[in-house]
Amino acid sequence: MALLPNSRTEPDGSAVVRVLTYNIRSMRDDTDALARVIRACAPDLVLLQEAPRFFRWRKKLARLARKSDLVMLTGGATAAGPALLCSLRATVERTEDVLLPLTPGMHRRGLATAVVRFGGARLGVLGCHLSLDRNERYEQGGMLLDRLAGMGVEHAIAGGDINEAPDGPTFRRLAATLQDARATAPWGGELTWNATDPDRRIDAIFATPGIEVLACGVPHDHPGVTEQDLRSATDHLPVLAALKIPPTAP
Repeated sequence: MALLPNSRTEPDGSAVVRVLTYNIRSMRDDTDALARVIRACAPDLVLLQEAPRFFRWRKKLARLARKSDLVMLTGGATAAGPALLCSLRATVERTEDVLLPLTPGMHRRGLATAVVRFGGARLGVLGCHLSLDRNERYEQGGMLLDRLAGMGVEHAIAGGDINEAPDGPTFRRLAATLQDARATAPWGGELTWNATDPDRRIDAIFATPGIEVLACGVPHDHPGVTEQDLRSATDHLPVLAALKIPPTAP
């Protein structure tokens, strides 16, 4: 497997960033293995789903960030599960956690969002975990696109647990407007659920059209990532992407 491009800032102000999305099942599994996987991927941004939401959730999330050589950006209980971590390379402009409408009998869902800068590149970031219900999930997909369009940035990414394969209506709705990073530049593995015997791709990273997707996939055989850690860390497999973000015009 080809090596994933390293993070870097180009002389023209553009930036290559590594983005990881990962459903961590409320850190109920092997958190040391989880931190090893994240750290080995050396991400600039991490989009988490099912982050801790209850007793001492901030402390648990901060501990994971520290073990992964990252810092907390936003989200967690305040976004009903999605959370964002980042490296010190990111300059944070603003953050906002958004709770989506609650359907009676269903879990509350939310979005963790931020605007960050890497060198001369400005980037909107949105982390999500969409509903298990087909109709609610489709509506949430539309809200995701509206929120992304309203962030006031030229370039943005969204990612998370879509709870649907690429042939589903919500996934297709997102991919009609955004680049499905895995389909655009396949790298590594494809299937994300479940970690022990994967048979479908329900976790994804999307990017607005101006972003260059360099590579995207499950980091099997990535240096420092072991199959044992991938199976022990949580019940999903992570998706790692390298993206080139154009510089923001003055």
